[in-house]
Amino acid sequence: MAELQQLDREVTQEEREELEQGLLLTTLEKMVNWARRSSLWPVTFGLACCAIEMMATGASRFDLARFGAEVFRASPRQADLMIVAGRVSRKMAPVLRQIYDQMPEPKWVIAMGACASCGGIFNNYAIVQGVDEIVPVDVYVPGCPPRPEQLIHGIMKLQEKITREHPSRQGLIHLPWLRRKR
Repeated sequence: MAELQQLDREVTQEEREELEQGLLLTTLEKMVNWARRSSLWPVTFGLACCAIEMMATGASRFDLARFGAEVFRASPRQADLMIVAGRVSRKMAPVLRQIYDQMPEPKWVIAMGACASCGGIFNNYAIVQGVDEIVPVDVYVPGCPPRPEQLIHGIMKLQEKITREHPSRQGLIHLPWLRRKR
């Protein structure tokens, strides 16, 4: 407490006036990470019973809008978060990968439920044993099916991960006409 009082005394009158005017000091990296984590737009990709819980998360009772992720997008070109909710069959795997590839950078993936995380109770040839075989997963949400509170917790963990990221210069300044052909 004494340290805080000492720091408070060291602030000059001029600095107090600048702070009262609403001056905000931060780094560009922190500001970009704050904007990215505060405006996650998930793509709708519900495959099984977990999708019902994902839809419930967007309803008024759980209010996903508090975390800036209320806008579920039908187009992958407008989304930066893919929530894979449910089991992924071998036939659906290429479609999942194509939707992931169509999403702009930076992009994140949440595997929601036991089936998306590790195949769940479906240990057979038709179900992919974990969506991480197809796309890189950032956060795993366990459960069968997981409750909306668990998905909100997973989104909060993803926001913490985004806060700790170090965006590259290429990620901060996007000039598509200067992109090299591969």
